[in-house]
Amino acid sequence: MAAGDYDSQLLESVSVRRRRLRDALLYGPQRGRRTSDEGLGKAFGGIALTAVLCAGCVGWSFVSEKLGDKGTSGPGFRPAPTAVTESGR
Repeated sequence: MAAGDYDSQLLESVSVRRRRLRDALLYGPQRGRRTSDEGLGKAFGGIALTAVLCAGCVGWSFVSEKLGDKGTSGPGFRPAPTAVTESGR
């Protein structure tokens, strides 16, 4: 047996062991379902995150428009009421 063969077998054995330990930690007894569920879970997670970010942007736009300064002209402008006094007649 050559030294290169032993090294490659050892590295492969270590990688297989690490993968098995990681899978056992993450998935427990449901290791057989990991391949199909992993991709679907990430896809749905990405879609959910995108939806939350979009809703946050729309909400921020709505709130900033309602609370923000619209200026002194335009259809939403109403001048401040002035007080009329007796001496002003």
